[in-house]
Amino acid sequence: MSASVPFYRKHQRSYDRGYRYQLAGRYSAGTSGGTRTRGLDWLSQPGLDPLPKRTKPSYLAVDRENQIIGYVVPMFRTSQEFAEGYSDHTRLRDTAAYMERCDRFTSGLEMERSEQIARKEAMRESAQRISFNKTLYEHDEHFKRMNEDSLLHVPEFIIKPRSHTVWEKQCVRLHCTVSGWPDPRVVWYKNNVAIDPLAKASKYKIESKYSVHSLEINSCDFEDTAQYRVSAMNVKGEVSAFASIVVKRFKGEVDTFLPAPRRSGVKDGPVSEYGITFQTHIVDNFGVSFGREGETLSLGCTVIIYPALHRYQPEVQWYRDGVLLSPSKWNHMHWSGDRATLTLTHLNKEDEGLYTLRVTTKSGYKTYSAYVFVRDADAEVEGAPGAPLDVCCLDANKDYIIVSWKQPAVDGGNSILGYFVDRCEVGTTHWIQCNDTPIKFARFPVTGLVEGRSYIFRVRAVNKSGISRPSRVSEPVAAMDPADRARMRGTSAPWTGQIIVTEEEPAEGIVPGRPRELQVTEATKNYLVLSWKPPGEKGLEGVMYYVEKCVSGTDSWQRVNTEIPVRSPRFALFDLAEGKSYCFRVRCCNAAGVGEPSDPTEATTVGDKLDTPSAPSKVVPTRNTDTSVVVSWEASHDAKELVGYYIEASIVGSNTWEPCNNKPVNVTRFICHGLTTGEKYVFRVRAVNAAGLSQFSPESEPVEVKAAIGGGIPHASPAPPYGISVLECVRDSMVLAWKQPAFIGGADITGYFVDYREVVDGVEGKWHEANIKAISERAYRVTDLKENRKYQFQVRAANIAGVGIPSLPSDTFLCEEWTIAVPGPPHDLELREVRGDSMVLLWKAPVYQGRDPVNGFYVDMKEAEAPEEAWRGVNTKATGNTFIKVKNLKEQESYVFRVRAQNQAGVGKSSDISEPVQAVTKPGTKEISVDVDDDGVISLNFECANMTPDSKFVWSKNYEDVDESASRLTVETKGNKSKATFNSPGEEDTGIYSCLVTHTDGDSSSYTISPEEMKRLLEISRDHKFPTIPLKSGLAVEMLEKGKVRFWLQAEQISPNAKVDYVFNDNVVTQGEKYKMNIDKNTGVVEMTMESLMPEDEGTFTFQMKDGKATNQSSLVLIGDVFKDLQKESEFQRKEWFRKQGPHFIEYLGYEVTPECCVVLKCKVGNIKKETSALWYKDGREIKADEKLGFTEGVLKLEIAQPDPPAESADDHIGRMLKISKKDAGVYETVLKDDRGKDTSKLNLTDQRFKDLMNEVFNYIANSSTPLKITSTDQGIRLYTFVSYYNDLLPVTWHYKDSPIAFSERLKSGVVGDQLWLQISEPTEKDMGKYAIEFNINDGKGGLRRTVELSGQAYEDALAEFKRLKADAIAEKNRARVAGGLPDVVTIQEGKALNLTCNISGEPLPQVTWLKNDKELTSNEHCILRFESGKFASFTITAVSTVDTGKYSILVKNKYGTERAEFTLEVTEGTPDLGVTSYLTDAEGNVVFGANTLEEKMKTAITGMTKESAAAAEKMDNLTKKPEEEEEEEVTVQEMLMNKEI
Repeated sequence: MSASVPFYRKHQRSYDRGYRYQLAGRYSAGTSGGTRTRGLDWLSQPGLDPLPKRTKPSYLAVDRENQIIGYVVPMFRTSQEFAEGYSDHTRLRDTAAYMERCDRFTSGLEMERSEQIARKEAMRESAQRISFNKTLYEHDEHFKRMNEDSLLHVPEFIIKPRSHTVWEKQCVRLHCTVSGWPDPRVVWYKNNVAIDPLAKASKYKIESKYSVHSLEINSCDFEDTAQYRVSAMNVKGEVSAFASIVVKRFKGEVDTFLPAPRRSGVKDGPVSEYGITFQTHIVDNFGVSFGREGETLSLGCTVIIYPALHRYQPEVQWYRDGVLLSPSKWNHMHWSGDRATLTLTHLNKEDEGLYTLRVTTKSGYKTYSAYVFVRDADAEVEGAPGAPLDVCCLDANKDYIIVSWKQPAVDGGNSILGYFVDRCEVGTTHWIQCNDTPIKFARFPVTGLVEGRSYIFRVRAVNKSGISRPSRVSEPVAAMDPADRARMRGTSAPWTGQIIVTEEEPAEGIVPGRPRELQVTEATKNYLVLSWKPPGEKGLEGVMYYVEKCVSGTDSWQRVNTEIPVRSPRFALFDLAEGKSYCFRVRCCNAAGVGEPSDPTEATTVGDKLDTPSAPSKVVPTRNTDTSVVVSWEASHDAKELVGYYIEASIVGSNTWEPCNNKPVNVTRFICHGLTTGEKYVFRVRAVNAAGLSQFSPESEPVEVKAAIGGGIPHASPAPPYGISVLECVRDSMVLAWKQPAFIGGADITGYFVDYREVVDGVEGKWHEANIKAISERAYRVTDLKENRKYQFQVRAANIAGVGIPSLPSDTFLCEEWTIAVPGPPHDLELREVRGDSMVLLWKAPVYQGRDPVNGFYVDMKEAEAPEEAWRGVNTKATGNTFIKVKNLKEQESYVFRVRAQNQAGVGKSSDISEPVQAVTKPGTKEISVDVDDDGVISLNFECANMTPDSKFVWSKNYEDVDESASRLTVETKGNKSKATFNSPGEEDTGIYSCLVTHTDGDSSSYTISPEEMKRLLEISRDHKFPTIPLKSGLAVEMLEKGKVRFWLQAEQISPNAKVDYVFNDNVVTQGEKYKMNIDKNTGVVEMTMESLMPEDEGTFTFQMKDGKATNQSSLVLIGDVFKDLQKESEFQRKEWFRKQGPHFIEYLGYEVTPECCVVLKCKVGNIKKETSALWYKDGREIKADEKLGFTEGVLKLEIAQPDPPAESADDHIGRMLKISKKDAGVYETVLKDDRGKDTSKLNLTDQRFKDLMNEVFNYIANSSTPLKITSTDQGIRLYTFVSYYNDLLPVTWHYKDSPIAFSERLKSGVVGDQLWLQISEPTEKDMGKYAIEFNINDGKGGLRRTVELSGQAYEDALAEFKRLKADAIAEKNRARVAGGLPDVVTIQEGKALNLTCNISGEPLPQVTWLKNDKELTSNEHCILRFESGKFASFTITAVSTVDTGKYSILVKNKYGTERAEFTLEVTEGTPDLGVTSYLTDAEGNVVFGANTLEEKMKTAITGMTKESAAAAEKMDNLTKKPEEEEEEEVTVQEMLMNKEI
């Protein structure tokens, strides 16, 4: 070590005090170097090793005769420094040749004199140093006694170790300086595991000198990447400091300026034997290897040693897991001169581990290591477990040997039930099973051995599929006591293992005493081991022992080994009752008798005292290479006698787990090899001890297998901070703030270092360190400044890669005390939760409060490119928080912010402007979601899609970081998801919860839990914590066919593990003849059916459901009338089922009124065949029979009323009448019958049922009515409506001004066909108003109403039309007219008489004129014209002749009008007939005549008679009741008319 002082020690007080002695010691060593005694010359002799192996260094100075002449005081420097202390000239002088030249030219006297002088000087210096040290020690001891408390103080790190990043194969050294009294004890840790330099002397070197402590790590590799902790502890307390080391892999040579690995005990320079330096290189290495049990595996490396010397053989050693291997039948080692080979002849899982080749030369050694994995051989039985491993013997004596082993990693898919232990006597091949039943504990005492013989053991595992292959056999062990082995004097042939032991000469006749120190050394549920010491007397005859037991609490002792006494002071007991407590004692016996028992043991309960370990936790996989992953985990808590851990891996989604190691590892970090590149794996770990295997740990997060070092990000020191500003200034200190570097180097910033310098008249001074310890905040108070002086500052950031370059010097600040009343500027502005329309701004309160405390903040904002006048306030009222959410931003726009604080004096200076931030929602942005799981646990969840390997989730409440140790939240992170769980949620947990993901582009989100939201979440939590199975419907009952009763309910969802208890009157009922139960797990329907209900089934039915921890129940009470009605319904349904076995009614008889107002009786029938007949009855009288029905299931109909067919003309309204009346009321019945039986259905259409029917008919009629209209007649005004159908029973009421109308001669209503009308005769103005017709259906309780307004213009128009029609009617009534028409043509035989008569009406009396061929006729004897009584006009020709042929007409006329009737007379020749032909005309002008009698005349056809005349004639013929007569009778037209009127 050179005398130069490191920069980090220059300003420490410990430097002057601690290093003063070191420099003094070096000076002394330098001055005495030229007069060294010959006793030290052996250090430089070329043929000798300065420090022989395993020889402690001597501090005695001797002369040539090896006489002690003084002491050599060590100079406290390392071997490297010791070697560097000699100059080249000194080395040359110290060689043997130089000494020979000195002896040649100087005399022996001079040499002796110089040696004496050197000895005296050395002794004087040594004595002075010893005296000085003694004085210092006495002074310190006196000061301690006088003021002990003032000197005692807790350890303190003056200089903490700093983190480093190095390349592989380089050395690294961590330094720290510690103060404290008493001197602290310093311990170094790696990942919280203490470092033992003696265990790995070639790896670690720990030094402590003058309060400076260092840890040197030689030849760093990737596994040295860790967090290192140095702990200093004394009686006053303990402190720790941390530093990280990152080891990076490299390509190329190591930089020459980096420190070289130190070599322990070997000096640089030529090897003494050969005068050269060997350089060793191990090439052609073996990699990570995989084998299977039973196979042979060879590991080899090519070793190049330069220079190559003939017959030079280095030391070649092989290690497994740090244990040196020796040649054996399992391990064959070979060295060919340039290649080292290790052959594993028969692989077993014991051979798995880290294999290391070590090649040692005189210049040092080289090592190479790689892991070998051994997988289980294929099981002889499919599904059998793997073989146990590491079978060994723990305790061997005459009576038993305890065999132990380790459980296999592979259980074959089924849990291991236990193990069988087999033994074999050495020299034989016969294996004997030692235990009848499998034992689960991984230790077992084997008894029944022959004393003095040697045995080997093996173990087999068993599960329900079969037995595993046997393990590798143990080493041979002899069944004898350890003391006997010590006294052993000879053995017989090695194959039998028999040992001949000689004893002392026994003493005769002495009964042995009590055994001593009896204790239970091991206890399991299968066996228990006792040990004791023989009695103290010596010289006794060969002593043996009896073991006795008794149940705890009793005094009944029972001898255990009654047949064979025990010869060893140990004994294993079997067949003890598990769970019982026993006491034990031992008696000695020999030929002289049985001695007194020993003191009994304490009560011991039979059972496994060793519990299986708890499951490991926090399994974290880390990328390593493209085929391996580093898996670390948290050790099992409170695990006793832990053997190690098994790791398993599974490809994501495969659900197939494969072991990563088949031999337990006793560390919490393991590299899993042999993985598939690019696949994603999850890992789990379980612990193992002798009691068994623990549960598996929770699965790790998935990790993709690919090469990555440090997550693929090369770590570098951070960029410089920037934006240094002053937050507060007092007389001798200033508070600075700065902004985080834009580039942090790929790792978290661990702290900042601040430097300052004074500026005098523009001249800058030297930089000084303001802080020795790194500070984590971006604000720091620089102290020890001078008032009214100017200063500049610079800041450096540090991470695990080192300290970055400093920032640019800040502006020059004047150190003077601030006296302003308003607050200083806020600082450390940060923007989070950036979205397209909002973002959250955070800041820290000003350090300088002003005259009064800060009571609020104002936030200003503007667009990044906007001018200064664009600043505008975000909040008009000061906020008391140090955060604010800025809303209503414009997307894609960049904004900047600033904050001002206020107190009572006013608003202070604004903060520095924030960095511009663009309002945009990044792709993949997620928001915090709240969740309540099945256990009622409320949690906030956040997922980040932009995670990096170094990213962390940071949760905060109201934007203050959550301290998990004292928080009401528990944070759990897996992969890219983080969950914050409320431990005891309540009102105090309301607030804004946010989550920030580090090492991302500001990924963050927040969630506000208001009191209302918390109340809602607590309600959901209660529902989940005490869940109920949700039901779609509660317990209900329904009828099935044959009268079966079905009780059922339906849950919304149930799992396949759901269970239901069926309870009746508090008694659980089960499946049987009476009850049938079923659960449909898919639909959630739970049902129970009963064949029928009996009186004893009255009570309460309950379904009690349980699905996991969710429960629910539903009950149905069936008592009293409810139960009786259900029982009747059941019996009815049972009868119904039997009824439906024959022809039956599916729907019973009912009626239907069609839209056409047809009343139809119908019923739906089923199970019909051709032989089935249907009979219809009314009031017991058959009215219709339907036979040979042509369907199996259909509808039978019977129409009891239908409307008349439509009228042929619009005026014939009577054709629309509905033919239903009260005579249709009655009891209708339908009967179905065939050979299978009959079924009857009745319909009572009497009384109210008939009224209901008619109301339905009336409803159709009313709905078919047209709007009420107004028309006029010659009698008055008529209001009318039309209906599609009409029935005489239709109740109709007319209303005038909402009051029923009282009918009179002037107000009448009526029906003409399908027209309903109201006639107002001789209307007046009093008749004006609102009229309505109401169809009184529903028993007169109201119905449909049609209205019309008879007023205004409508009334005027109707009245005018009435007057016109009335005048026309009078004229029409009084005008002259021929009421009875004449025939169109009259054909008559010549000579007959013709008489025509017609009715004449009119007022005044009309004038009658007869015309022939339009010429007026006058009455004479041949043609007689009469007009009698003012009514009848007759035309008579006494004897018709051909001259009378022609066209005749009658003309009637008065002042109201004229009417004319015509006929044509045709005379034919024929036999004269003396009778008179008479014509009878009806109102239509049809004529019926006869020649002789009335009947013949009525039957005689006349040419030109119309069809209507013929019909009238036929009608008249029907009216005639007289028999046919031959006599002729003259019938006049007048008589015929009279008959018509009759």
